[in-house]
Amino acid sequence: MIYTAIDTFYLTDEQLQDSPSRKDGIDETTETTLRIYGCDLIQESGILLRLPQAVMATGQVLFHRFYCKKSFVRFNVKRVAASCVWLASKLEESPRKARQVLIVFHRMECRRENLPVEHLDPFSKKYAELKMDLNRTERHLLKEMGFICHVEHPHKFISNYLAVLESPPELRQEAWNLANDSLRTTLCVRFKSEVVACGVVYAAARRFQVPLPENPPWWKAFDADKSGINEVCRVLAHLYSLPKAKYMPVCKDGESFTTSNKSWDSPSLPVPKESSLSLFQKIPEGLLSDPPANTDAGTPKTALAATNLESGGSKGAIIKAALDKLKASKRSGDDSESVPTGGEAREEPVPKSKSEHRTEASGERNKERDREKERDRDRNREREKERLKVRERDRGRDSDRERERDDSERDRDKVKERGYRSKDKGKDSEGLKNRFHTYSSAMSLFVEGSLVHGSCRV
Repeated sequence: MIYTAIDTFYLTDEQLQDSPSRKDGIDETTETTLRIYGCDLIQESGILLRLPQAVMATGQVLFHRFYCKKSFVRFNVKRVAASCVWLASKLEESPRKARQVLIVFHRMECRRENLPVEHLDPFSKKYAELKMDLNRTERHLLKEMGFICHVEHPHKFISNYLAVLESPPELRQEAWNLANDSLRTTLCVRFKSEVVACGVVYAAARRFQVPLPENPPWWKAFDADKSGINEVCRVLAHLYSLPKAKYMPVCKDGESFTTSNKSWDSPSLPVPKESSLSLFQKIPEGLLSDPPANTDAGTPKTALAATNLESGGSKGAIIKAALDKLKASKRSGDDSESVPTGGEAREEPVPKSKSEHRTEASGERNKERDREKERDRDRNREREKERLKVRERDRGRDSDRERERDDSERDRDKVKERGYRSKDKGKDSEGLKNRFHTYSSAMSLFVEGSLVHGSCRV
């Protein structure tokens, strides 16, 4: 047999029964439901991100492998599913950005929890926390698997097996669908891909009532056994009998993708003291009404409430104890806070709560970010101005160079024209000279001839 993968991650039934989630008190039904829920998230997010089926299958296998070593109590199933999709997209060479993965999971959770769909601001503190947790969970995935993330799926064996068995084409699609559904179970960490492929082929053939050769058995040719095929069929039948998986909050870290951005970024209101708040919740509304006109102005409302309670005598001892505590806290607060100075009470500054400090810190950070953005804009503007100046200088230099070239060409043309004119003048003078010589020679010959013949007159 030719081994095409590194098969180093397979567990027995005893190891699965003794998983970390079982040690933390999670029963088998809850663990199965959470596994199916996480695989559903991976499948749906892959469709929304337009990823190939190989990416979703790899993400589901990584999901099952991780929770075979870690507990659902320690790691949130939604965060792990998002990290599995992000890691699988890089392993299968179809990468997606972290921003895209987080926005898709945020939208899915809004839809599943029937919440209003809000936009996940990439510049909010909530987004920064989610992205940091995505990176951290990816590192946990790689660490638990020892950076051996190779996955072999049963899909690539199905077509070859059905071609050898000469089965009808509708059987191929059914076996492919069963192989996709098998990724929601723990079959990928219990059996090799060849056994799962034979199991889904056998289940599809039984559904369409297609006979397969049994003498000799066809599964022996594909390195599978009958017990493994039966177990695959049993797990798939149990999967189809389960209801739709829903989220169960078993993780200690209860944060999700749909935490409102306002709770992270908006300033929170000052929280009153715990003792006074609890006491005011116990006191009825009528006891805290304004005092009548004939009462003394210096009498506090709590004392009036106490007199009303004593006169009525219909309230319990718990409310009286609460009133006594409220009186004591009121007196201690008056003695410590109000100190007369020049006939007026001096108000001490109230210490700021942690929420106010956080809001101030976030406000300062936002201001710093705005200042940095303004500085960057100013720098960009300065750079653009410098570029324009350089361009203008280059254009001026180019125009000066063009002018110099034109002037030099004109001078060259003038020099050439002068040379041509001087040559023409020389030719004209030589022609005149030649004509004069010919004329003078002709006259001399004429005179000589006349002298000889005697026809010349002196």
